[in-house]
Amino acid sequence: MLPGLARTAAPLSPPTVSPFAAVARPAGGRRQSIDALRGLVILIMLLDHVRELFFLHVQVADPMDAAATSPALFFSRLAAHLCAPVFIWLAGVSAWLYGAAGHDRGVVSGFLLRRGVFLVVLEVTLVGFAWTWSFPPQVIYLQVIWTIGLSMMALAALVWLPRPLLLAVGIALVAGHNLLSPLHFPPENVWHVPWAILHDRTWIDIADGLRVRTSYPVLPWIGVIALGYAAGPWFAASMPAAARQRRLAACAMAGLAAFAVLRGLNGYGQEQKWMPVPDALHTAMSFLNVTKYPPSLLFLLLTLGVGLLLLVWLERTQRGWLVQRLAVSGSVPMFFYLLHLYVLQGLYQACVRQWGLNQGRVFGFDHVWQLWLAAAVLAFLMWPAVRWFAALKARRRDWRWLKYF
Repeated sequence: MLPGLARTAAPLSPPTVSPFAAVARPAGGRRQSIDALRGLVILIMLLDHVRELFFLHVQVADPMDAAATSPALFFSRLAAHLCAPVFIWLAGVSAWLYGAAGHDRGVVSGFLLRRGVFLVVLEVTLVGFAWTWSFPPQVIYLQVIWTIGLSMMALAALVWLPRPLLLAVGIALVAGHNLLSPLHFPPENVWHVPWAILHDRTWIDIADGLRVRTSYPVLPWIGVIALGYAAGPWFAASMPAAARQRRLAACAMAGLAAFAVLRGLNGYGQEQKWMPVPDALHTAMSFLNVTKYPPSLLFLLLTLGVGLLLLVWLERTQRGWLVQRLAVSGSVPMFFYLLHLYVLQGLYQACVRQWGLNQGRVFGFDHVWQLWLAAAVLAFLMWPAVRWFAALKARRRDWRWLKYF
């Protein structure tokens, strides 16, 4: 999960008539669409994290086994693939918008560095505890918040590059990192730890009784945030909405077309190949089954292509009731992220106390539809707190710490 830079709205005023007025009237509606897309993937993330806690007895691998995974579970997990790419790409866009609001590159670089450090510390403290529920921890999982933090720290250096060179770096990292997949270093090698952080999802032994799992290798994600920053000028106030939407749609269609061709050829960009089977549904599942850890080229082509199309759609429907409420959640991503983790963990512990371990060694639901229902109920119950914090953030512009949430 995935939250990136949250400061994407134009100067805001306290809510008066509408409970979501804090994000309902940004200049040109452009930044509202960014918050709305972030809010949409936050809800998808909520569903996936319900699965992580309440469906552990039916855990999925990466990539998923299309032959062994039910279609309902497969497509639920597939939808969650959108979250990290969209968050990190939008973090790059938001960094550019922060600079366009009157901050020079030095200020932008400094803010990215501080926020990156903040997210890294958050991952190994509050976020890590919410997942493991143990202190002191025996295992630390370096997941999406860690990766967003490291990506922001890398972008703090990359913002000094000319835009064409920055774009080239982003494309090279996204398109070329699969060439590095065969490269591994044993634990005794000096490159084991840095390479584990950059590209090799593995374990790092820190001390007796403490291990670190590099769940989200960061190298390709640095490419994603760089591409988001390079796309930032498309969201400038001087850019006509129609022109921006055409560019976003063109990039989306090009990415999806490249995905279809490369995947169809079973060529570069995805190690696990797809295979046709007599069942059309499972053939489609095999075709869409892509690697997230680290994200393969085809994973990023598919998810960013869909994400950009969603952004275009949300911008064109910005006055809708649903879009406005999504934008509220998307304006406070870190608050939502921390809130939902502790609500989920508290709910899981309460269920264990009430009903015990009904699925062997864990408590869990029996059906995928129950995950969707639980996510919908939780989103509804958390809405008042999210709306309150969004209004507070909009009202107290003098509380600088709020911009980190």
